[in-house]
Amino acid sequence: MIRVLGNAKRLCDGLTRRDVLRVGGASLMGAALARRAGASALPGFGRAKSCILLYLYGAPSQLETFDPKPDAPSEIRGDFGTIDSVLPGVRVGELLPRSSRVLDRMTIIRSMSHPYPLHGVAYALTGIPRIEVAHELNPRDPGHWPFLGSVVDHLDGLRDPVAPEVPRNMLLPFAFSSRRVGEVPRAGPYGGFLGPAADPIATNFHGRATVKASKTLNDKVWEDLEPYRGIDPEGRFHLPGFDDRGAATVDGLDRRRSLLQQFDAARATWDREKGRVHDGRMDQAYALLNSAKLRQAFDLGQEPMSLRESYGMTLFGQAALTARRLVEAGGRFISVFWDEYGLAGTGWDTHWDHFARMRDELTPGLDAALSGLVLDLEARGLLDETLVLCLSEHGRTPKLTREKGGGRDHWSRCYSVALAGGGIGRGRVVGKSDKIAGEPVDRPVSPKDVLATAYHLLGIDPETVLIDRFQRPVGIVPGGVVVPELIG
Repeated sequence: MIRVLGNAKRLCDGLTRRDVLRVGGASLMGAALARRAGASALPGFGRAKSCILLYLYGAPSQLETFDPKPDAPSEIRGDFGTIDSVLPGVRVGELLPRSSRVLDRMTIIRSMSHPYPLHGVAYALTGIPRIEVAHELNPRDPGHWPFLGSVVDHLDGLRDPVAPEVPRNMLLPFAFSSRRVGEVPRAGPYGGFLGPAADPIATNFHGRATVKASKTLNDKVWEDLEPYRGIDPEGRFHLPGFDDRGAATVDGLDRRRSLLQQFDAARATWDREKGRVHDGRMDQAYALLNSAKLRQAFDLGQEPMSLRESYGMTLFGQAALTARRLVEAGGRFISVFWDEYGLAGTGWDTHWDHFARMRDELTPGLDAALSGLVLDLEARGLLDETLVLCLSEHGRTPKLTREKGGGRDHWSRCYSVALAGGGIGRGRVVGKSDKIAGEPVDRPVSPKDVLATAYHLLGIDPETVLIDRFQRPVGIVPGGVVVPELIG
């Protein structure tokens, strides 16, 4: 069933700006696509063929990264100094030496702001108008909206229903919020009202961590090897298994064999299973196992070690490199999450041990992965067509706490993000914060504005409308507007 809702007036493509093409059927979860007559009037529409999202869960401090305040009192500026960047007059935290040298390929926003100082990944990455703790801790709450990558995948799929060899919406290194011990998963990168079928396809990671870490959460202490600090070069990302259907998984195969041999063995088992059990999920997995492009993209052994090391031999760095390989193979939207690991309240959530973790783990890993990705994309001629978003849900308090090792708490009134490629301007700083990086004093930008700009650059009108599970027409990013200063 197809119904067109809205104004009866027709333009050259048969639809008006606010018309909605509604496609019936359970497989589309009641979703709908609104189409505009012609491209957006703003420049840059559709410049990005693909997107790589680098997401820093827990929220980095703006003061130790892209908006340091060297003249602020010590209880504000903290233990670390600042360094010049390649941009005249623009300084960054001293722990980002490599990123400082690629700011001429990037745009930094120093005036991000919104009213929700909690881990609202769903607020940062979906069109949901507001977020509360109950939403944050329930990924399948019926009120959730679809993740940016899920919307891109869904709308692309309506235009072209033929599944590509490389899935349009993938997430590395593993399903979000799945590696923290004893806690419920957090909301964020899911299909929302489009349904679980619109979730990103998350990989698994099979490898050995090489650096031991100790983490604190109130009275809890976690000590173990930490992959975000370092991994063995033999570690690999791969498709998740489907053990519940009796199919072979790449995880369970002999790690000593090559990645291509593992895929071939898994595919042979799928050939046997396919005749016995049929459902859409297995068919999709079978198609992926038959994708030569996907198999090759996961094989990091094809890259020279010098390039791999330029990204950092960490879980985040090698996932970012894999994301570049997936984009090169035809991937549309690839997400790389720096997630909690082992203990809730970790990732970039530095309420405790702030200075040690920023120095030894967090900023070095980000510095290598971000700079390595930007330079690698540029060297391959892919930067201009690949949008890079380095985002988080908020920032950290300007004033330090007295917790063990120093701490900064949640702060959403002013923080920083970094963007590059795919139509983003080069060598720009958008917005300005006050003397303590606590409030925007020029050009506040909301997370919804960043999403609207990303949609625009990816060739999707930010005013596109979907039909939610309650059969209501909703915009993909209500209130978000394209930020012209971000577009090059």
